[in-house]
Amino acid sequence: MWSAFKQRFAKPALELSSSQGYKILAATGVAVFVILLRAVGLLQGAEWAMSDLFLRSRPEQETDERLLVVGIDEEDLRQVGSWPISDAILADVIRRLDEFNPRVIGLDLYRDLAIEPGHEELVALFEQQENLIGIEKLEPQYSSHVSPPQALKERGAVGFNNTLVDADGVVRRSYLFLRDYEGTLHRSFALKLALLYLEQENITPTAGPNGDMQLGAAVIPQFEPSDGPYIRADARGYQFIVNYRGQHTRIPTVSLREVLNGEVSEEKIRDRVVLIGSTAASLRDVFITPYSRSLLETQTEVPGVLLQAEFVGQILDASLEGRQFISFWPKLLEVVWIVFWAWVGALISWQLQSVRRSLGALVVALLLLTGTAYWAYSLNLWIPIIPPILSLTGATAMVVSYLAYLSDELRRSKEFLQSIINTIPDPIFVKDTNLRSVVLNQAYSDLVGYPLKTLLNRSEFEMFPQEQAEAFRQEDERVLQTGGDRETEETLTDAQGNIHILATKRSLHADGAGNHFLIGVIRDITERKLLEDQLKQVAAELAQSNAALKQDANHDELTGLPNRKLFQERLKQSIEWAEKHEKFVGVMFLDLDGFKEVNDTLGHASGDILLQHVANRLSGSLRGSDTVARLGGDEFTVVLPGIPSITDAERVAQKIVKTLSDPFELEEGTVSVTTSLGICLYPTHGDQLDALIHLADEAMFEAKKQGKNCYCIAPIDSDIQA
Repeated sequence: MWSAFKQRFAKPALELSSSQGYKILAATGVAVFVILLRAVGLLQGAEWAMSDLFLRSRPEQETDERLLVVGIDEEDLRQVGSWPISDAILADVIRRLDEFNPRVIGLDLYRDLAIEPGHEELVALFEQQENLIGIEKLEPQYSSHVSPPQALKERGAVGFNNTLVDADGVVRRSYLFLRDYEGTLHRSFALKLALLYLEQENITPTAGPNGDMQLGAAVIPQFEPSDGPYIRADARGYQFIVNYRGQHTRIPTVSLREVLNGEVSEEKIRDRVVLIGSTAASLRDVFITPYSRSLLETQTEVPGVLLQAEFVGQILDASLEGRQFISFWPKLLEVVWIVFWAWVGALISWQLQSVRRSLGALVVALLLLTGTAYWAYSLNLWIPIIPPILSLTGATAMVVSYLAYLSDELRRSKEFLQSIINTIPDPIFVKDTNLRSVVLNQAYSDLVGYPLKTLLNRSEFEMFPQEQAEAFRQEDERVLQTGGDRETEETLTDAQGNIHILATKRSLHADGAGNHFLIGVIRDITERKLLEDQLKQVAAELAQSNAALKQDANHDELTGLPNRKLFQERLKQSIEWAEKHEKFVGVMFLDLDGFKEVNDTLGHASGDILLQHVANRLSGSLRGSDTVARLGGDEFTVVLPGIPSITDAERVAQKIVKTLSDPFELEEGTVSVTTSLGICLYPTHGDQLDALIHLADEAMFEAKKQGKNCYCIAPIDSDIQA
């Protein structure tokens, strides 16, 4: 029987070739998703970090002998005794340096204010020293923030030293030019120093291809807002990507005291660009560069003067030696690159048809991709690395998952056939298109109470009540007609007369010859349904009990209105809301005039009915957001949340007084009562809940004094007004 059954029910092997279109969809979909992630900037930080890693992995350049930094360190600060250093000391340093004929001296110190002594001496030096460049600070909006020394400004010997910092705090870009609001073009400090140095080499800026600036052997590509991994970056002015030559420690540096003590040799100064600036950590003129971060080392910060020296050195390297700046691919080429690697991932996975081999190929592809990106970076070309990695791994994962799914489908198909004749906890049946049982398991026999031999090749109309058999037939035919799976709940009466509630899942399957069979899996949920019904009944009873308890705890038993507790809660909530939204809250205190006479003459029962009528009229006179509560006896309170002014509260009070002055119809006849009403307003009369209620109560008594059937507004305390 097993061989015949296997022959009839076994599915044919899945044809992988028929699903090859999936790899096209998977690769393209993953690539588009990665491109969208990149377009909204979610990959920007990762791409920055990878470029920093590539940069640190490159061989560093040799020490730049064209540069010298005179750093003012912590020991210098202790010796000079103050910061900023005096104009006299600064003038002395500049003169000592100039004695050894540096080509350029850059003063990376703000000197917009006089620092006595020696200010006149320093100004005279600024006017005479032709190879000296100072700095100014421009705000992001390019309006002047820290002015340069006037003497240097008049000679045009000033450059701005603004530093561009990316969103992750790292300096990867630098300025060449900025234009302020008045249209004045400012050159950066680094560019001014480089141009002054290059004058002796007869190198001046010229217009290069595409409008970029050419300086000697180098064309400096102008940074655009969406270059490389950048998304809508601030690209104002003329910016370039810094192609760092190495760590800042490779820049020759001496201290201020060494210069003042004559300890710096002439060879270190002659014909160089000398920058003077702070290197003391306590002055916090520091920045983060790609070399500041490492997996094995703590973060190091680079003094601003060394960063400016790096910019100068890069410009000189590019102009004199042709060392190029970092450039990017066009956006279209970057998109093609990302899609290409998605296709690589999908193709290799589909061809290998193995999870293990696909993972091995993925590792090789990742190494090739990373190596290509690093090689390009070594040629000063920044190409995407994180997006293609994601598209490659994503497409591989999609295809591998799909292949695993197909393999699992085949495996489960075989296991399903075997499970039919094995011991299965749940009852299972297999029917032909005539709805005759052809395969059943023992669990099905145990459920219905008939032997397997009796059940096989017979219809349910021969075994079960007519109504149940008809319901089974209708569900079977729906699956045969639609071909889709179907889950239902059904009732079955077994051979002993016991009623079972069943959850049945039906599905249609075909064998290799194209014959269709209906397969059903049954679960007896009788006990579960009984338990669910009991739980529902208990839950309903608990909900009803809780609602009754909550109603009793918060509402007046006679009128159904909120009681004192609920009234205070709502008043508190209204005050909190009004405080947040700058609104008023009206508080009213009502007492019925003449209620005692009704009680004394008609009895307490009639008085209770009258109170119920009063409660109904009050509720009908107010907004749905207002609260009317009964505190006890014939005392009522009203909360008016979110009212614009005291005038609105008076309007409501007039309406209430008029409404309650109309006669009430009781069984004993018509009775008339009026009301005395007191009003106060939050925050006009105060902001404390008890105080507001007390003021409204006092205003109500004042209304009674004035003749009843009216309202009074609580007086405003002079301390509150103040």
